[in-house]
Amino acid sequence: MILPPQTLGMIGGGQLGRMFASAARCMGYRVMVLDPDLVSPAAEFANEHLPVAFTDPTALEKLATDCAAVTTEFENAPAEVLVALAARTTVRPSGRAVAVAQDRHAEKTFFKSNDFPVGPFAIINSAADIEAALHKVKLPAILKTARFGYDGKGQARINTPNELATTLAAWKFAPAILEEFIDLKLEISLVLARGADGEIALFPVAENQHVNGILDITITPARISQELAARATAIATKLAVALDYVGVLAVEFFITRSDAILINEMAPRPHNSGHVTIDACCSSQFEQQVRALCGLPLGDPRLHTPAVMLNLLGDVWPNVKNPQARSAEPDWQVVLKHPGAHLHLYGKREARVGRKMGHITICDTDLSRALAITLEIRQALQAAT
Repeated sequence: MILPPQTLGMIGGGQLGRMFASAARCMGYRVMVLDPDLVSPAAEFANEHLPVAFTDPTALEKLATDCAAVTTEFENAPAEVLVALAARTTVRPSGRAVAVAQDRHAEKTFFKSNDFPVGPFAIINSAADIEAALHKVKLPAILKTARFGYDGKGQARINTPNELATTLAAWKFAPAILEEFIDLKLEISLVLARGADGEIALFPVAENQHVNGILDITITPARISQELAARATAIATKLAVALDYVGVLAVEFFITRSDAILINEMAPRPHNSGHVTIDACCSSQFEQQVRALCGLPLGDPRLHTPAVMLNLLGDVWPNVKNPQARSAEPDWQVVLKHPGAHLHLYGKREARVGRKMGHITICDTDLSRALAITLEIRQALQAAT
């Protein structure tokens, strides 16, 4: 076991790294963050910040030498860096698992080859692949870049063959994947932690609502049957074992109109939909990330209070849409007047449309009441802009 006050390394300095650093430091660990952004959110909570490229050899040498273990907060961390560091220190999750999750070609191929349920898809690497892709996938469909897409970025809805060819040309035929449009009833996700000894701790299934491809609201527990929740849990557990995964893993699912469950994608890290665990569960997803990284027994993932999370995007900052606004900050009084509201701001210096700036979690013994309060807060913040 890796025990406090040893140093833990974090590759990536965004809000997930910030929340990991907070959990780790509360547990007595030191934290070293590698991120080129001089004002990264995680740097404020770290003991040491290395503001250089993720592949900087001097920084990687320092991580390998000074850190008892290293993890990452985003799936686009260079997998080869994780593999190289693993020869010198403990790295969790593995570079292999991250490599699968950060490339949609590899991810979908892994799902299909291991008999996980996925919707129809086709891999496109060049114009020569278009005809075969349209034989595999019916239109309308969603075209996604194979790498570096998130929160609706790197995605386009395709209704006609001409739109497919035009979009791929505009993307300069970057590797992509075409996914058949699924008539959804619901989107859900499940966050779990898996230890090096194979121990698995499962957080409750969450229900997710998106706006413009970005997570808007998460409702926990999901308003689904126990049978559906059990099926999602079984798939996510099987996936973690198949990857030989160690760390926190999030799995996103589609539920179709006929109650079929399909895997959408996975994230080799804590997840936006798991933020409710900070305030509503016995152990948060970030404490679990620390525990799995350090070889500790996993914490208790039970939900002690139903909760709803609302993402705070830069859109609700008054000066983003109106530079002449009297205040640069939202009126946080509309949030904090609710006793069950927990405000989490990420310390980002500049608010922009679509940028995740923070989140709010509403905890209430009555899930319907928590959702109603969340919608009231969202309306009040939007009205102020």
